[in-house]
Amino acid sequence: MSDSAPTSTLELDDIQHILLTRTPAITGRYEFLTFDTAAGGRAWLSELSDKTQSAADAVDEMERSDRWVTLAFTWNGLRALGVPEDSLATFPDEFREGMPSRASILGDTGANDPGRWVGGLAGDDVHAIAILFARTDEQCRRSIEEHDGLLSRTDGVRSLSYLDLNATPPFNYAHDHFGFRDRLSQPVMKGSGEEPTPGSGEALEPGEFILGYPDEDGPVANLPQPEILSRNGSYMAYRRLEEHVAVFREYLRERSDTTEEADLLAAKFMGRWRSGAPLVLAPDEDDPELGADPMRNNDFNYKEMDPFGYACPLGSHARRLNPRDTAHYMNRRRMIRRGATYGPALPEGAPDDGVDRGIAAFIICANLVRQFEFAQNVWINDESFHELGNEHDPIGGVQDGTMDFTVPNRPIRKVHRGIPAFTTLKGGAYFFLPGLKAMRYLATLGD
Repeated sequence: MSDSAPTSTLELDDIQHILLTRTPAITGRYEFLTFDTAAGGRAWLSELSDKTQSAADAVDEMERSDRWVTLAFTWNGLRALGVPEDSLATFPDEFREGMPSRASILGDTGANDPGRWVGGLAGDDVHAIAILFARTDEQCRRSIEEHDGLLSRTDGVRSLSYLDLNATPPFNYAHDHFGFRDRLSQPVMKGSGEEPTPGSGEALEPGEFILGYPDEDGPVANLPQPEILSRNGSYMAYRRLEEHVAVFREYLRERSDTTEEADLLAAKFMGRWRSGAPLVLAPDEDDPELGADPMRNNDFNYKEMDPFGYACPLGSHARRLNPRDTAHYMNRRRMIRRGATYGPALPEGAPDDGVDRGIAAFIICANLVRQFEFAQNVWINDESFHELGNEHDPIGGVQDGTMDFTVPNRPIRKVHRGIPAFTTLKGGAYFFLPGLKAMRYLATLGD
């Protein structure tokens, strides 16, 4: 560990913007890169690092900016850039091994197995990602053209694959293809200038999300070395989930007599209504005004307000991913979530068209095992979560048609059996998100 004393004062001019800001982008591209030569990778990085906004830049220029760039690297990518072996060895095992090697821990089996992933993401030649977010389709085309030009004139670096993004209507809030408003509950960092909304939990130490700062337990030892490489960096778990919209809609129709019953069952699966209104606060019908109000839509708990899950089922997606006051050490499990939808919306009432559509998200945290892998293993895919038995997360968990979903009720609970897979993992990777000084350090290796 470095001799320099840790500080909680966020160095906003060195932190990539994606860690602290959500841009008003409605489109973009994820470009996955491979470095055939270290010189090529460093030349690519040198040019793009000047276009990567810091958290300070993003806040100051948010209203004026139309495009945003974020860069991150796999462990193999850092090696391909020429990071020395003794430095590479200081990164944690899970990052060095990579997401495909952690499949059994994450529940990435069956249809979710890395052998079925697309875009080459299960291979060792995934070295970097360029996240190109844009406010408009025109600005997105400009970003893609400029990046394509950079690749064409830079020997030793090439695109492995890409994923084009789009916002699912309505555009004013993020919605997934199932129609649910997304990204409602996010942690807040001390020193960020942001105040937590009611019910969102207290502001947390920056070290829960950014390397080089104290976390909730104090100073953090054993950070990757040298310090210039790790400070103001973080880890990102990338997950591309195909959403089987037609399967979801058909399941709801078959088990409901009315549209209202179908909407309620969908909300029971998710833990919120499609508007974002939480079931704990709106147990019987949707309340769009509540869902749109950030001062109210997170202001609830489970232990006192809904201990038995009569409003929000114990195994619902939202309750599993954020158990709130029913979880131990909750402040050590929080994660930042960013992402976007991809693929065209399936019109209401249309049959399955075979088109791949879904959500491609990044889960950002300082400790992949304690935060992301714990959530996947214990909250999402543990059959005994809340002592339920034979249940996984109905939306994001592993489903093979043999699992149940319980809706508590008086006097008799309802058990839905044979839950199909509403989502399938199409790709994933562990990335290191360096600070801006670290990117300049990486770009000059070997000079």
